[in-house]
Amino acid sequence: MKDFYAFYDRILNAELKPALGCTEPIAIAFAAASARSYLDHMPESMNVRCSGNIIKNVKGVTVPNSSGMKGIETAALLGAVGGDSSLALEVLSTVTDDDRKSVSELLKKGICTVELAEGVAGLFIEVTAIYGKDSVSVTIENHHNEISRVRKNGEILFSAKKGNKENGDDEESLKAYLSVDGIIDYALNAPLKNVRSSLKAQWKYNEQIAEEGLSSSYGASIGRMLLKNYDKRDVRIRARAKAAAASDARMSGCPLPVVINSGSGNQGLTVSLPVIEYGLDMGKSEDEILRALALSNLIAIHQKKYIGPLSAYCGAVSAAAGASAAIAFLHTHDEREISDAITNTLASVGGIVCDGAKASCAAKISSALEAAIMGFELADEQKSSFKGGDGLAKDDIENTIKTFGKVGKDGMRETDIEILHLMLDA
Repeated sequence: MKDFYAFYDRILNAELKPALGCTEPIAIAFAAASARSYLDHMPESMNVRCSGNIIKNVKGVTVPNSSGMKGIETAALLGAVGGDSSLALEVLSTVTDDDRKSVSELLKKGICTVELAEGVAGLFIEVTAIYGKDSVSVTIENHHNEISRVRKNGEILFSAKKGNKENGDDEESLKAYLSVDGIIDYALNAPLKNVRSSLKAQWKYNEQIAEEGLSSSYGASIGRMLLKNYDKRDVRIRARAKAAAASDARMSGCPLPVVINSGSGNQGLTVSLPVIEYGLDMGKSEDEILRALALSNLIAIHQKKYIGPLSAYCGAVSAAAGASAAIAFLHTHDEREISDAITNTLASVGGIVCDGAKASCAAKISSALEAAIMGFELADEQKSSFKGGDGLAKDDIENTIKTFGKVGKDGMRETDIEILHLMLDA
């Protein structure tokens, strides 16, 4: 077995985690529930400091298991009142009707305040809970489900180890080994036993919420609209509809978990559901579909390592490029065609802006997947791709991915700030 197969196993198992609802409010709830557990009392007051990207992604989305409530204060209070910190990104699965009533009363009392944290990582949350003379602060940075620091009355109780980066043995460092040719090799030849459970969980959970989104009216009902107005016998339409419907349900507070990718449930839905739908339509075996899912997830993660977890660059695009590559992989194992599918997707819709988590995410997912499917078909049927010099496309797939990553991380930084200001003024 090649050495990097084990690295890719670790990356997939670290990234593909279940989460209940949008990961930003859930991360706030996780931090708040953790703060209460260290405080040993229901806080008399709370303060939430978070980065602009967290504020952006919580402002318009329904907090899961909240009966329709929105906002940072709701997420924090619901986590403190009824959350179970041991469940991490499923922290709010334990919330009851009584908890929701308590949160409604506490919101009226205004015991929770919110601040914009400046000069911090794009993904930053610090919840401070106070009871009497005691205070506990819990900080989450860079990853939604990882607490980086806990302080009680100014004393550090916990500080996360970052992994041995000199030896490159933490998951973030291992992403340096990702490459398109390496991912294709892995998807073709690596044993599935080490990642089977993670991939099957993604298949199971994400299909369940897709079916819920298609059977009931959530958000903008993009998936239901696609099946109503277009030919549902067409796999292209079903692939888009399932992912969009799952996002609509998730953005509207559906209490079903999803398995995420790159810290995002919407990206987890986008990399998986279209691939599963194509695989089933083609009569592929379970193992063939799981291998395509491994490729789709890793291609998306490969792109996001350059962009970062949160930015003004819509993650549905990088996830859709992963799905396009995996659909190509289900048809052929040709590296050129798989690479061309990625290039075609990015060249078509790269740079869609992220203006927070909300109902229109489902529409963006549908649009990104329409481009992804077209990108695959262009590579498959026309044996063609956009070439170096066609905008941001480069002649080499790795340089194309890096270029779009640089745009997402650096080029759109000022865009991100302007989006936040405009959203806060609304």
